[in-house]
Amino acid sequence: MQLKQVIIAYKARDPQSKRWAEICAKQLEDRQCHVLMGPSGPKDNPYPVFLASVGQPIDLAVVLGGDGTVLTGARHLAPAGIPILAVNVGGHLGFLTESVEEFQDTEKVWDRLLEDRYAIQRRMMLQAAVYEGHGTNIEPVTERYLALNDMSIKPASADRMITSILEMEIDSEIVDQYQGDGLILATPTGSTGYTVSANGPIMHDGMEAITITPICPMSLSSRPLVLPPGSVVSIWPLGDYELSTKLWMDGVLATSIWPGHRVDVRMADCRSKFIILRENYSYYQTLREKLLWTGTRIRYSNNNQHN
Repeated sequence: MQLKQVIIAYKARDPQSKRWAEICAKQLEDRQCHVLMGPSGPKDNPYPVFLASVGQPIDLAVVLGGDGTVLTGARHLAPAGIPILAVNVGGHLGFLTESVEEFQDTEKVWDRLLEDRYAIQRRMMLQAAVYEGHGTNIEPVTERYLALNDMSIKPASADRMITSILEMEIDSEIVDQYQGDGLILATPTGSTGYTVSANGPIMHDGMEAITITPICPMSLSSRPLVLPPGSVVSIWPLGDYELSTKLWMDGVLATSIWPGHRVDVRMADCRSKFIILRENYSYYQTLREKLLWTGTRIRYSNNNQHN
């Protein structure tokens, strides 16, 4: 990897994250690297300016924060094919991030990247857009939205809890109507996010598939579905006279959905690229640590394998 031009995004209003960003920027600039640095948060989005202001390719994006900061980065950087080095600084769960311990000796990290001593993990994403019309005569009425974790379609109201009725098609075939708090469509990466709280399945992040999980459905027969990655899922609200149905991408509001409009969700045509520094990276170790499974409460050496 070359390190001629690098983005550094840090968690907004987090002093620890900003301090790490400043250290990284100074070290990279000492290596004759051009650095673009800025905060990322609900009210700060540095990526459009970064991507519009460069004349040469961006080699790397260092994202310092928690999973929310990384999700924002992935949505903006994946279409440009920019690899992400995500480090958990000031974050919470950290499913998507390298631990800050792996990042302590930052000078060695830059050496490893320059010497190509790392792995790249490509993760599928979802894309969604809202359409109007019937049959083959449909037109998009919104831009394309991307998500690394999930797209959720659910009502939102300032003054009361609203139950939604959502009709769903898969590959142009009507499958079901869901009455409840909405639907979550997740990637394998997102299967340990919002959808797991709604009893959705956990999928290995090396897979490509789409899960559909009802949120608190009123019918006990409504169950999560796992679909092949080529599926196109179409959802539209029924009887939404208050215009309350919203499309959310990775927990961030994308757009409102009007009656007569439908949301099409499918696998995105781009993937996010994550740099893995850990030489002993294990998906199952991450699950044990982050979900507090037995492996984190009882420490043992795995010497009891069968011969």
